[in-house]
Amino acid sequence: MPLTVRDLLAIPSLRLRLVAGGAGLGRVVEAAHATENTRPASWLEGTEVVMTNGLLLSPDETGCATYVDELRAGRAAALIVGVGAGLPLPSVPEALSRHAERVGIPLLAAPPDVAFAAITKAVFVARAAEERRLLERTLRTQRRLSSAAASSDGLAGLLTSWVQAVHSGVTVCDASGRLLGSAGTDGQQLLADAAPVIDTVVLHGLRGSGQADLPCGRLVVQPLGTTRLRGFLLLLDADAPEARLLISVLVSLLSVELERRHLADEPQRRRRAAVLARLFHTDITAEQARALLRTADVHAATVRAVTVQAAGEPVELAADLALAVPGGLARVTGDRVELVVAEDFNTAAVLRRFAPGRPAGIGPAVTPQHAALSLRQAIALLSSSVELGRPVSASEAGSVRLLLSLGSPATLAAFADTVLAPLDAADPGGELLETLRVWLETNGSWAETSSLLGLHRHTVQNRIEKVARLTGRQQDRAEDRVDLWLALTARAVGTPLSDQQRYGNAFPPQG
Repeated sequence: MPLTVRDLLAIPSLRLRLVAGGAGLGRVVEAAHATENTRPASWLEGTEVVMTNGLLLSPDETGCATYVDELRAGRAAALIVGVGAGLPLPSVPEALSRHAERVGIPLLAAPPDVAFAAITKAVFVARAAEERRLLERTLRTQRRLSSAAASSDGLAGLLTSWVQAVHSGVTVCDASGRLLGSAGTDGQQLLADAAPVIDTVVLHGLRGSGQADLPCGRLVVQPLGTTRLRGFLLLLDADAPEARLLISVLVSLLSVELERRHLADEPQRRRRAAVLARLFHTDITAEQARALLRTADVHAATVRAVTVQAAGEPVELAADLALAVPGGLARVTGDRVELVVAEDFNTAAVLRRFAPGRPAGIGPAVTPQHAALSLRQAIALLSSSVELGRPVSASEAGSVRLLLSLGSPATLAAFADTVLAPLDAADPGGELLETLRVWLETNGSWAETSSLLGLHRHTVQNRIEKVARLTGRQQDRAEDRVDLWLALTARAVGTPLSDQQRYGNAFPPQG
């Protein structure tokens, strides 16, 4: 146990006497500091016993109150005053006692023949003994944890041993956030509460860590893995000295365990890759395709193929993605990773976490026997993904918006301004542009445009005629309509879009 003021008071050789502040006897003492400075707060780190002979201390009410408040500001553990014959203070000033009692700082009196050096030595010896005991306990616990990790109980035994040793709740999840084990806490609830912290740690990989105050306690999140992120360790209230010393040990043992599991899963990943290869055969029947998906526990009526460029580490990326997608249907083809996922699977979230910044094509949703067709379209989208710097889905591949987005932003802006600048100048409020947009989207319907904008039909006609006069584009010429529509679309392409707008149904909304 840490040294407390009560323990210090109980050392017979020091013959210390409690004068005031008995409520603070449980305070931890980590050092002893002798000073005659009457403003010691800025010189203290906290948890020190401050020792003084009162040489410069003013014993009046104001001086004692100021001094005690300084000790409180510096988080002093206690105050020891040397008193007696031949010392500046023959006894402890009553004002000092009152104010020490007021703030709850233990005030001890030391006899004149007890040197402050003896008190400092006693604190040092007691602290050294406690650190030695802590180290011995830590080594014993480390051996217990290592034995548990090597036992047949594996992960469960390791987590149980941790809780028994340091009384800190623990949860482990894989890199996708799926619960692998927990002890001393509700693992699923903790994962839900800790999701924002985990998302932050993901950004830094194995170099990251995170903390947060949750309703259930103080959370610490540590990444797990040796050379690649394999999962996360979540600890609750791991603030005890022994726990802090052992966290790195637990991280190492769990990282080895997750690497072992990763290697053990390799045969399964090969089997799933073989299933995917058969699924991509062009002559597969509908029943055969459904049967193959059932072997991977995928029961979706429609699926889509996804391909990701992974130059340099396709095998590791394929393993990550296989872990992240239901069914684990992933394979490596050259420098690409190819997947099959259910149509409603949140592909966006997986790509953001495991393949950020990598070109990716997302094929259309098809029945399982047409997975090869979806894959061909996904591969064809990779070049667009490279140009745009984001995943591209088949739902947007045939749109003018995608083609425009591949152009230079400066070129698009120049084209849009050339066509629309007269409207910008004549109508800063944007009424003409909005009327033009709705009129074009309704294929030139006066009645529908009037209804959607809540305007009289004649008002709509007047605005469109004004657009024609200002831009020189006539409403009854197809080429002029196309120019106006492309200019409006080019401006829309320059506006940041949400994932749902960009990727359509391939990227369902989060949450």
